Amino acid sequence: MSQAPRRTIALAGPYLVAVLIWLAPIQTYAQNSTALSLSIPPDSPRWEFEGQAKAAEYQGRSCLYLDGGAATLKDFEMRDGVIDVDVATPAKRGFFGVQFRIASDGKNAEWVYLRQHKSGLTDAMQYTPVLNTGLNWQIYSGPGFTGAVDIPKDVWFHMRLEVVGAQAKLFVKDMDTPALVMNDLKSGVQKGAVALAALTGATYFSNFELRETPAAPWERHHPPMPPGTLIKWSLSPSYDALVRNLERPLSQSERESIKWEDVEAEPPGFVAINRYRESPHPRVTFANDFSKRLDPQPGMKVVYARTSIVSDRDEVRKLYLGYSDDVSVFLNGRILYRGRSAQNFRDPGFLGIMNPENDAIYLTLKKGRNELTLAVSELGGGWGFICRLAEPEK
Repeated sequence: MSQAPRRTIALAGPYLVAVLIWLAPIQTYAQNSTALSLSIPPDSPRWEFEGQAKAAEYQGRSCLYLDGGAATLKDFEMRDGVIDVDVATPAKRGFFGVQFRIASDGKNAEWVYLRQHKSGLTDAMQYTPVLNTGLNWQIYSGPGFTGAVDIPKDVWFHMRLEVVGAQAKLFVKDMDTPALVMNDLKSGVQKGAVALAALTGATYFSNFELRETPAAPWERHHPPMPPGTLIKWSLSPSYDALVRNLERPLSQSERESIKWEDVEAEPPGFVAINRYRESPHPRVTFANDFSKRLDPQPGMKVVYARTSIVSDRDEVRKLYLGYSDDVSVFLNGRILYRGRSAQNFRDPGFLGIMNPENDAIYLTLKKGRNELTLAVSELGGGWGFICRLAEPEK
């Protein structure tokens, strides 16, 4: 059998780590087939290992050992189902969990993980969609994406993941009450591969079981779209951010030569650029050295986003702005604002979580059509923005 294609999933948690996952050719199952139930021992050839991953023994159990590695279940795709696994970790710090619905091209997936060093805190566990190889935890945060849980150290405990349509639930120790309810899975992938992964920190998995369940209706649970949200945008291709002057507006000839792609913001107003453009993965120098935060960051990409604001009079309007990770704002060809909100940039513990109240800008609008343009650059953790106009003064 020929070697499986390599599929890269950017599982870049807060330290921008990428894990490469090998998958064998996928066997699909007929829709009317009997629901499958699997119990896969650690030494089974059904596992495909990548990175620091192997069958092992720990505390008297046969198990999988992962530390900066992944174990993918070969020859299988899951839509809806239940995944059960026991976990033990002696590590003080780490990121471990389950990847599911990994798309055939390896660029899009769902990913839910626990973090030992965050035990008991509001982001001890985190769900993020993988979009075009990039994690988007800076964009998707809060209820439905993060939650508090106590993570036992160096003892076995049970985890269960239930995936039903466009929703999922993660259970940790307590199998009656979910620790995290993922009310709206964001990747859009409806069927894909399954993997166990640990970005860092020795973690052991045993008693892995998977049971398919009947496909549930695909029902999205979108949050509301707040008033004033700027919804319709056009995106440019992505460019090397370091070869462009990000404080200079696009010239008329540049605007006319760009092949713009029309997109719409998703509730509650996010434009997730990673849905439309391949995510860059620069090695951010200030991630571990705060003194380097003003250095150029090779690999940083920029996308221009433009929209129109029509005003019935000359006026000043307040614009609420959230972005990840770097932005320049231009109105009618003049720069108004330049900012960076990347992880570790504003202080060493800064996460760069995006929300519409990150910043506010006052737009001096002329009567008629006004062009608002953003130059949005990505360094890791999610590439996107949100813009919301305040109500006009009466």
